[in-house]
Amino acid sequence: MMQFIDTHTHLYAEEFREDIDLVVAHAKENKVVKLILPDIDSTTREAMIVLNTRYPEHCPMMIGLHPTSVKANYRSELEVMERMIDLYSFCGIGETGIDLYWDKTFLQEQVDSFTVQVELALKYDLPLVIHARKSLNEIFSVLHPYRNKGLKGVFHCFPGNIQEAQHVIDLGFLLGIGGVVTYKNAGMAEVVKHFDLEHIVLETDSPYLSPTPFRGKRNDSSNIPLIAAFVAGLKHCEVAEVAEITSGNARELFGIGTL
Repeated sequence: MMQFIDTHTHLYAEEFREDIDLVVAHAKENKVVKLILPDIDSTTREAMIVLNTRYPEHCPMMIGLHPTSVKANYRSELEVMERMIDLYSFCGIGETGIDLYWDKTFLQEQVDSFTVQVELALKYDLPLVIHARKSLNEIFSVLHPYRNKGLKGVFHCFPGNIQEAQHVIDLGFLLGIGGVVTYKNAGMAEVVKHFDLEHIVLETDSPYLSPTPFRGKRNDSSNIPLIAAFVAGLKHCEVAEVAEITSGNARELFGIGTL
Protein backbone atom coordinates (compact mmCIF):
# COMPACT_ATOMS: atom_id res chain seq x y z
CA MET A 1 0.00 0.00 0.00
CA MET A 2 1.40 3.38 -1.05
CA GLN A 3 2.02 5.76 1.85
CA PHE A 4 3.52 9.24 2.04
CA ILE A 5 5.13 11.21 4.85
CA ASP A 6 5.09 14.99 5.13
CA THR A 7 8.31 15.65 7.03
CA HIS A 8 7.61 19.34 7.72
CA THR A 9 4.20 20.88 8.33
CA HIS A 10 3.08 23.66 10.68
CA LEU A 11 -0.42 22.22 11.08
CA TYR A 12 -0.84 23.91 14.46
CA ALA A 13 -0.63 27.36 12.83
CA GLU A 14 -3.45 29.88 13.03
CA GLU A 15 -4.27 29.22 9.37
CA PHE A 16 -5.65 25.79 10.35
CA ARG A 17 -7.51 26.80 13.49
CA GLU A 18 -10.99 26.48 11.97
CA ASP A 19 -10.63 23.18 10.10
CA ILE A 20 -7.65 21.21 11.42
CA ASP A 21 -9.59 17.94 11.75
CA LEU A 22 -10.71 18.17 8.13
CA VAL A 23 -7.16 18.94 7.04
CA VAL A 24 -5.78 15.88 8.82
CA ALA A 25 -8.59 13.70 7.46
CA HIS A 26 -7.96 14.96 3.92
CA ALA A 27 -4.27 14.17 4.26
CA LYS A 28 -5.03 10.62 5.36
CA GLU A 29 -7.47 10.22 2.45
CA ASN A 30 -4.56 11.12 0.18
CA LYS A 31 -2.35 8.44 1.81
CA VAL A 32 -0.25 10.93 3.79
CA VAL A 33 -0.02 8.93 7.00
CA LYS A 34 2.57 10.92 8.97
CA LEU A 35 2.57 14.69 9.32
CA ILE A 36 5.69 15.73 11.22
CA LEU A 37 5.41 18.95 13.22
CA PRO A 38 8.48 21.23 13.51
CA ASP A 39 8.71 23.47 16.56
CA ILE A 40 9.00 27.27 16.40
CA ASP A 41 9.25 28.72 19.91
CA SER A 42 7.48 28.92 23.27
CA THR A 43 4.58 30.94 21.84
CA THR A 44 3.51 28.13 19.49
CA ARG A 45 4.69 25.01 21.31
CA GLU A 46 1.49 24.46 23.30
CA ALA A 47 -0.60 24.38 20.12
CA MET A 48 1.84 21.88 18.61
CA ILE A 49 1.67 19.63 21.68
CA VAL A 50 -2.14 19.77 21.67
CA LEU A 51 -2.21 18.63 18.04
CA ASN A 52 0.29 15.85 18.75
CA THR A 53 -1.89 14.71 21.69
CA ARG A 54 -4.98 14.70 19.47
CA TYR A 55 -3.24 12.72 16.70
CA PRO A 56 -0.33 10.89 18.37
CA GLU A 57 0.00 8.31 15.60
CA HIS A 58 -0.23 10.77 12.75
CA CYS A 59 1.49 13.92 14.04
CA PRO A 60 4.90 13.26 15.62
CA MET A 61 6.60 16.45 16.77
CA MET A 62 10.04 18.02 17.07
CA ILE A 63 11.40 20.54 19.55
CA GLY A 64 13.54 23.52 18.62
CA LEU A 65 13.96 27.26 18.36
CA HIS A 66 13.36 28.75 14.92
CA PRO A 67 16.09 31.18 13.81
CA THR A 68 13.64 34.03 13.23
CA SER A 69 12.55 33.62 16.86
CA VAL A 70 16.10 34.17 18.09
CA LYS A 71 16.14 37.58 19.80
CA ALA A 72 17.87 39.08 22.82
CA ASN A 73 16.10 36.56 25.10
CA TYR A 74 17.17 33.50 23.11
CA ARG A 75 19.02 31.89 26.01
CA SER A 76 15.86 31.72 28.11
CA GLU A 77 14.01 30.25 25.12
CA LEU A 78 16.70 27.57 24.82
CA GLU A 79 16.50 26.81 28.53
CA VAL A 80 12.75 26.25 28.31
CA MET A 81 13.27 24.05 25.27
CA GLU A 82 15.94 21.95 26.96
CA ARG A 83 13.79 21.39 30.05
CA MET A 84 11.01 20.00 27.86
CA ILE A 85 13.07 17.46 25.96
CA ASP A 86 12.69 14.83 28.67
CA LEU A 87 9.00 15.54 29.23
CA TYR A 88 7.65 14.53 25.81
CA SER A 89 8.52 12.23 22.94
CA PHE A 90 10.19 14.26 20.21
CA CYS A 91 11.35 12.83 16.88
CA GLY A 92 13.82 15.59 16.04
CA ILE A 93 15.48 18.89 16.95
CA GLY A 94 14.11 21.71 14.85
CA GLU A 95 13.38 23.65 13.14
CA THR A 96 16.60 25.45 13.82
CA GLY A 97 19.30 27.06 11.70
CA ILE A 98 20.13 30.55 10.47
CA ASP A 99 17.94 33.01 8.54
CA LEU A 100 19.54 36.10 7.03
CA TYR A 101 16.73 36.97 4.65
CA TRP A 102 14.75 39.32 6.86
CA ASP A 103 17.22 40.58 9.43
CA LYS A 104 20.90 40.16 10.29
CA THR A 105 20.69 41.93 13.65
CA PHE A 106 20.93 38.73 15.68
CA LEU A 107 23.33 36.78 13.46
CA GLN A 108 25.71 35.83 16.27
CA GLU A 109 22.80 34.88 18.51
CA GLN A 110 21.41 32.70 15.70
CA VAL A 111 24.80 31.01 15.34
CA ASP A 112 24.94 30.40 19.10
CA SER A 113 21.37 29.07 19.21
CA PHE A 114 21.99 26.79 16.24
CA THR A 115 25.18 25.43 17.79
CA VAL A 116 23.38 24.61 21.05
CA GLN A 117 20.73 22.71 19.10
CA VAL A 118 23.36 20.82 17.09
CA GLU A 119 24.82 19.67 20.42
CA LEU A 120 21.38 18.61 21.64
CA ALA A 121 20.79 16.60 18.47
CA LEU A 122 24.01 14.71 19.12
CA LYS A 123 23.33 14.30 22.84
CA TYR A 124 19.87 12.82 22.30
CA ASP A 125 20.69 11.08 18.99
CA LEU A 126 17.92 12.95 17.19
CA PRO A 127 17.87 14.27 13.62
CA LEU A 128 18.45 17.98 13.14
CA VAL A 129 16.02 19.88 10.89
CA ILE A 130 17.74 22.94 9.45
CA HIS A 131 16.26 26.19 8.15
CA ALA A 132 18.86 27.81 5.88
CA ARG A 133 17.53 30.95 4.23
CA LYS A 134 20.27 33.05 2.61
CA SER A 135 22.67 31.35 5.03
CA LEU A 136 24.09 28.14 3.59
CA ASN A 137 27.71 29.22 4.05
CA GLU A 138 27.06 30.20 7.66
CA ILE A 139 25.27 26.88 8.28
CA PHE A 140 28.15 24.92 6.75
CA SER A 141 30.62 26.78 8.96
CA VAL A 142 28.76 25.69 12.08
CA LEU A 143 28.41 22.08 10.91
CA HIS A 144 31.97 21.43 9.69
CA PRO A 145 33.46 20.80 13.17
CA TYR A 146 30.80 18.08 13.66
CA ARG A 147 31.56 16.23 10.45
CA ASN A 148 31.79 12.45 10.90
CA LYS A 149 30.41 12.66 14.46
CA GLY A 150 27.09 11.04 13.65
CA LEU A 151 25.05 14.17 13.02
CA LYS A 152 22.07 13.55 10.75
CA GLY A 153 18.98 15.37 9.60
CA VAL A 154 17.31 17.38 6.86
CA PHE A 155 18.04 20.67 5.15
CA HIS A 156 14.42 21.79 5.19
CA CYS A 157 13.22 23.45 1.98
CA PHE A 158 16.69 23.00 0.56
CA PRO A 159 17.63 26.35 -1.06
CA GLY A 160 20.86 25.63 -2.92
CA ASN A 161 22.37 24.35 -6.16
CA ILE A 162 23.76 20.95 -7.13
CA GLN A 163 27.19 21.60 -5.63
CA GLU A 164 25.69 22.79 -2.33
CA ALA A 165 23.34 19.81 -2.30
CA GLN A 166 26.33 17.48 -2.64
CA HIS A 167 27.93 19.23 0.32
CA VAL A 168 24.75 18.66 2.35
CA ILE A 169 24.78 14.97 1.47
CA ASP A 170 28.48 14.68 2.31
CA LEU A 171 27.66 16.08 5.76
CA GLY A 172 25.21 13.21 6.27
CA PHE A 173 21.97 15.12 5.68
CA LEU A 174 18.95 14.66 3.44
CA LEU A 175 17.38 17.23 1.13
CA GLY A 176 13.88 18.42 2.08
CA ILE A 177 11.93 18.83 -1.16
CA GLY A 178 8.53 20.54 -1.25
CA GLY A 179 6.33 22.67 -3.44
CA VAL A 180 9.24 24.86 -4.57
CA VAL A 181 10.39 22.02 -6.85
CA THR A 182 7.34 22.75 -9.03
CA TYR A 183 8.23 26.45 -9.50
CA LYS A 184 9.65 27.11 -12.96
CA ASN A 185 12.50 29.42 -11.96
CA ALA A 186 13.42 27.94 -8.60
CA GLY A 187 16.16 25.59 -9.83
CA MET A 188 15.10 22.74 -7.55
CA ALA A 189 14.07 20.52 -10.45
CA GLU A 190 17.71 20.31 -11.61
CA VAL A 191 18.84 19.38 -8.09
CA VAL A 192 16.24 16.61 -7.83
CA LYS A 193 17.15 15.26 -11.26
CA HIS A 194 20.79 15.03 -10.23
CA PHE A 195 20.45 13.05 -6.98
CA ASP A 196 19.03 9.63 -6.16
CA LEU A 197 15.80 9.43 -4.19
CA GLU A 198 17.71 7.95 -1.24
CA HIS A 199 18.89 11.51 -0.49
CA ILE A 200 15.40 13.07 -0.45
CA VAL A 201 12.43 13.44 1.87
CA LEU A 202 9.18 15.16 0.95
CA GLU A 203 7.64 18.07 2.84
CA THR A 204 5.09 20.85 2.47
CA ASP A 205 6.09 23.55 4.99
CA SER A 206 2.35 24.15 5.11
CA PRO A 207 0.59 26.50 5.29
CA TYR A 208 3.35 27.99 3.09
CA LEU A 209 4.87 27.19 -0.33
CA SER A 210 1.97 25.46 -2.05
CA PRO A 211 2.99 23.59 -5.21
CA THR A 212 1.89 24.63 -8.65
CA PRO A 213 -1.02 24.96 -9.56
CA PHE A 214 -2.02 26.05 -6.03
CA ARG A 215 0.78 28.55 -5.51
CA GLY A 216 -0.40 31.46 -3.37
CA LYS A 217 -3.09 29.41 -1.65
CA ARG A 218 -2.91 27.74 1.76
CA ASN A 219 -0.75 24.64 1.58
CA ASP A 220 -1.46 21.44 3.48
CA SER A 221 -0.21 17.87 3.68
CA SER A 222 -2.69 16.53 1.14
CA ASN A 223 -0.45 18.13 -1.53
CA ILE A 224 2.39 15.69 -0.85
CA PRO A 225 1.18 13.24 -3.56
CA LEU A 226 1.19 16.11 -6.06
CA ILE A 227 4.79 16.94 -5.14
CA ALA A 228 5.67 13.25 -5.35
CA ALA A 229 4.13 13.01 -8.81
CA PHE A 230 6.20 15.96 -9.98
CA VAL A 231 9.35 14.35 -8.57
CA ALA A 232 8.43 11.07 -10.27
CA GLY A 233 8.24 12.93 -13.58
CA LEU A 234 11.69 14.38 -13.04
CA LYS A 235 13.12 10.97 -12.11
CA HIS A 236 11.24 9.03 -14.84
CA CYS A 237 9.84 6.59 -12.31
CA GLU A 238 6.49 5.66 -10.79
CA VAL A 239 4.95 7.70 -7.99
CA ALA A 240 4.86 4.52 -5.91
CA GLU A 241 8.66 4.37 -6.05
CA VAL A 242 8.95 7.97 -4.86
CA ALA A 243 6.53 7.22 -2.03
CA GLU A 244 8.34 4.06 -0.98
CA ILE A 245 11.86 5.49 -0.98
CA THR A 246 11.19 8.95 0.46
CA SER A 247 8.87 7.59 3.14
CA GLY A 248 11.44 4.95 4.00
CA ASN A 249 14.05 7.68 4.33
CA ALA A 250 11.77 9.62 6.68
CA ARG A 251 10.87 6.61 8.81
CA GLU A 252 14.50 5.68 9.27
CA LEU A 253 15.65 9.23 10.00
CA PHE A 254 12.90 10.18 12.44
CA GLY A 255 12.40 6.74 13.95
CA ILE A 256 8.71 6.60 13.10
CA GLY A 257 6.82 3.50 12.07
CA THR A 258 4.02 2.83 9.65
CA LEU A 259 0.29 2.74 10.41
